[in-house]
Amino acid sequence: MNFEEYASHDGLGLAALVREGEVAPEEPLEAAIARIEEIDPELNAVVHKAYERARAVVAAGLPDGPFRGVPFLLKDLAVFHEGMPTAFGSRLFADFTPDHDSTLVARQRAAGLAILGKTNTPEFGLCAATEPRLYGACRNPWDRSRSPGGSSGGAAVAVATGMAPLVHATDAGGSIRIPAANCGLFGLKPTRGRTPQGPDLGEGLCGMSTGHCVSRSVRDSAALLDATHGPAPGDPYAAPAAGGAFLDQVGVAPGVLKIALATETFDGRAIHPECVAAAEAAARLCEELGHRVEAARPDIDVPAMRDAWRVVAAANLWATVTARCRALGREPRADDVEPITWLWAREGQLLGAADLYAAIQGMHRIGRTLGAFFERYDVLLTSTMASPPLPLGFMDTTGDDLDDYIDRQLLDEIPFTPLFNESGGAAMSVPLHWTGDGLPIGVHFGADLGGEALLLRLAGQLEEARPWSHRRPPERDSRT
Repeated sequence: MNFEEYASHDGLGLAALVREGEVAPEEPLEAAIARIEEIDPELNAVVHKAYERARAVVAAGLPDGPFRGVPFLLKDLAVFHEGMPTAFGSRLFADFTPDHDSTLVARQRAAGLAILGKTNTPEFGLCAATEPRLYGACRNPWDRSRSPGGSSGGAAVAVATGMAPLVHATDAGGSIRIPAANCGLFGLKPTRGRTPQGPDLGEGLCGMSTGHCVSRSVRDSAALLDATHGPAPGDPYAAPAAGGAFLDQVGVAPGVLKIALATETFDGRAIHPECVAAAEAAARLCEELGHRVEAARPDIDVPAMRDAWRVVAAANLWATVTARCRALGREPRADDVEPITWLWAREGQLLGAADLYAAIQGMHRIGRTLGAFFERYDVLLTSTMASPPLPLGFMDTTGDDLDDYIDRQLLDEIPFTPLFNESGGAAMSVPLHWTGDGLPIGVHFGADLGGEALLLRLAGQLEEARPWSHRRPPERDSRT
């Protein structure tokens, strides 16, 4: 199987070839390995390679799941694969290797996916760019001087360049949707509790974090969600019942949706003209498809949203750093982590239980505000980002101004995505716009809790009306 044949299929398409005997199970894996070896030295998306392990698993016989034989990569964050290093993008965990699988990974393996490595992520996933000190910067294949976003930056680059048709990703503030937007891909953030985080966590970042994937096709995302969703025994809560297969929603007409369009931030600040153009063009397309669109935005307390995210992240960071250092038998040190991470973690050290409680209650108030908004509208449409893909180095984690770092990230660059982590609702980035100089701009659609089926129906309709799978980044850096 050559690369052209391999890259012409999505994950379900490759699995069909294997199932029908048109290709041997090892052929997609070898095509993926060859592609990684060819192009990743320029991009730095794959930080751990497990080729021989994947070959052995394929040779032993993969489970007969919906993705049997499809190459797959795990993000270097939030999930464990027994015997595979997991560094969380941090030097503090550089020599950590778990002895068990996360529940989500066990379900991915049962779906027949062939796991062959791990992808680049910023330290602890708390940056909208992927430039960890441990592994170095990951580059956007559409313009190698720019970031693919974060924190699932390596995952998105791997899919965009054809290393794999879908790749594991996580999202606590936009980390599936941001890199999907920056790399011209589809990225669905499921509802809080839709996919499991056990056995090591009940929830991540007080419920803001969830795991799924970035993909080229809508149907791959839906099919993987079918294979992985649902609570495991002992999980603290679950998302609303799915009400049928998610894959069955793709291709079903969504009906006439009432869509709210916002082309400014929730506190009324302007965003980049290209992002405005992307949202407005998507709104016109939705109207052409029969939906009703009107200008509206929820009345969000933006400072409260920012502060809640900041406090929850700080508490999580200090807990993570101190737990790791206890395991190492020593106290935390500033040089264990990147400078911004240390400042943020130390902030968590100084917080009290009442601060964390107040932050969680603030998130719940935001969720109620958004829930009331979705009694009037089915979907909220914005751009995914407030600007096109950023230059490498823009989100600098080596500085000493935590206030500026957090405000530039949460208020200036990703003003839309964290809302759906704090509310818990489903949301997606859809690749519907490219700038004149060829940079992808994602369009964001958010829904209420349990809104995945609605979003997948809409996504399938948009994918049919404005296909994107033919759009590929340049093979080489055009600036050289």
